[in-house]
Amino acid sequence: MRVIVDGKPTEMVAVWHEAGKIHFIDQRKLPDKLEIYSASGYAEIAFAIREMVVRGAPAIGCAAAYGMALAMVQKEDLGKAEQVLRATRPTANDLFYAINWMVEMGPGLGPMEAAEKYTEDIVAKCRRIGEEGARFIKDGDSILTHCNAGALATVDIGTALAPIRIARDQGKKVFVYVDETRPWLQGSRLTAWELTNESIPHAIIADNAAGHFLKNDVDSVIVGADRIAANGDFANKIGTYEKAVVAKENGVPFYVAAPISTFDFSIGNGSGIKIEERKEEEVVSFREVRVAGKGERARNPVFDVTPSRYVTSIITEEGTFSPGEIGQLARKGR
Repeated sequence: MRVIVDGKPTEMVAVWHEAGKIHFIDQRKLPDKLEIYSASGYAEIAFAIREMVVRGAPAIGCAAAYGMALAMVQKEDLGKAEQVLRATRPTANDLFYAINWMVEMGPGLGPMEAAEKYTEDIVAKCRRIGEEGARFIKDGDSILTHCNAGALATVDIGTALAPIRIARDQGKKVFVYVDETRPWLQGSRLTAWELTNESIPHAIIADNAAGHFLKNDVDSVIVGADRIAANGDFANKIGTYEKAVVAKENGVPFYVAAPISTFDFSIGNGSGIKIEERKEEEVVSFREVRVAGKGERARNPVFDVTPSRYVTSIITEEGTFSPGEIGQLARKGR
């Protein structure tokens, strides 16, 4: 991804291996500071996943792959490493997919080589998602997205932002409405940061303003996903469900962009997706400043499940499918 550092553009990725350590752009510090978090063992990577240093389902998967690689190289207890990494975030399927991939990898690759291959493959898949999804974007379109499903969430290029990047590279003029995404503000702090660095026109909007713009200004919605059930129901950042309902009410196409690693064919529908709930302090406080009255309680589900009937199409690295067609992927053994 393109990042402006000291006034000059440079290319970076969100997660990488160098000198025996795994390095992350620390998403907690953006957009104020570009800082790097470095992990030398799987426990530090588990911390990075749990505490939102790294977030976004594909990037979490890559982090977990690197965590398993470090545990293997350092001859740690692999069962314990796997258990600790699996416990970090319960909803994102890529986390479990990547750990299984590392455990089941065949001979011929060293642990770190395997993790790097997994990560390189994710980036390549996201590029194919971008190329596939760009054909649904017309010159002059306005697109709404929710949360961050860009390069930060996928190591490079993104899922939901990949078609937007590719469409821009094809010469299409695109405008992006960026939901702020409370309570962590991934939209206003991460997606907007990426779009600014890429010089893609956009505007941050309050989450509860999305209906207004869907009624009047938005041509399509593109979001990422954290887990997709066999029938096309999917979990994504809290607030996605209401955007999908309002989009359908207003005849706005609603696209989900995700690699096959995000699909969980063992779950028949969205009722089987476990929804993570984080601590209430994230809702009643902001940057250690309390914004609710003393003693007020809060609920903080991180994701919601959108039924497949609100989804126009799911864009993957292997093509675009209606929810009713994704069984084809399961039959291929994906």
